[in-house]
Amino acid sequence: AMDGAPPPTSPTGLSAYVAVSQLLGLTLLAATGAWLGRYRGGVAWHSPLQFNAHPLCMVLGMVFLQGDALLVYRVFRHEAKRSTKALHALLHGLALVIALVGECWAGLGWVDWAGCGPGGDGLFSAGIIAVFESHRAKGIPDMYSLHSWCGMAAFVLYLLQWLLGCGFFLFPGASFSLRGWYKPQHIFFGITLFILSITSCLLGITEMLLFKISDSYSHFVPEGILANTLGVLLVAFGLVVGYVLTREEWKRPPLAEEMALSMDFKTLTEGESPGGGS
Repeated sequence: AMDGAPPPTSPTGLSAYVAVSQLLGLTLLAATGAWLGRYRGGVAWHSPLQFNAHPLCMVLGMVFLQGDALLVYRVFRHEAKRSTKALHALLHGLALVIALVGECWAGLGWVDWAGCGPGGDGLFSAGIIAVFESHRAKGIPDMYSLHSWCGMAAFVLYLLQWLLGCGFFLFPGASFSLRGWYKPQHIFFGITLFILSITSCLLGITEMLLFKISDSYSHFVPEGILANTLGVLLVAFGLVVGYVLTREEWKRPPLAEEMALSMDFKTLTEGESPGGGS
């Protein structure tokens, strides 16, 4: 910016919507913890409670962190594009790790959270792995429900989306024209996978309630009300994030130096001069 020029500001309303999204995200995490802690016995490993790691990790990774990763380009509008890309990829990668594996260190003085206190294994698998471990222990078949189909599809496609995104945009190699072709696909499937992740969570909540409290669910018992509230929070979080992402005037504007670097990159990868000659 030129000397004396006012600092860049966010468009009207953007900060408020981002703040609401974070409030909803933290509330849905708290609601998930309250549901599992109050009515499902908490989270533990090598016990009947090991399955509870699955919904907690899915909501944290595949919903909250994925939503925040999608918002990066709206929130950090005036930072260097390279840094914004790295943060975007890092949050998505963290979401993948949390969805697949949760770690618990059994060192001296650590709280015995999730059954991993002194004497425990020190490292336990959570998220998706927790489902298969729990099913194996209880003799329940895998991958038969609509929730499991949608959930596994969301995770596998999300991993593929992350790998392709890193390959096309974060690391050098892809040409300017190839990046330009893939960018709309990346954006579309990013939003689509976010919707699919929330849908999978909603299916999972319903499935878990029907398994656990099928006899009393229709009587508006407290657990059912809390779990339904969690579902409403998931939808609300998704709607707010989706609204921020689809507002054209809230898109991140390209910085002047980014446009110059983009032109240089096009020249190097396509063999064209800024004027269009070869």
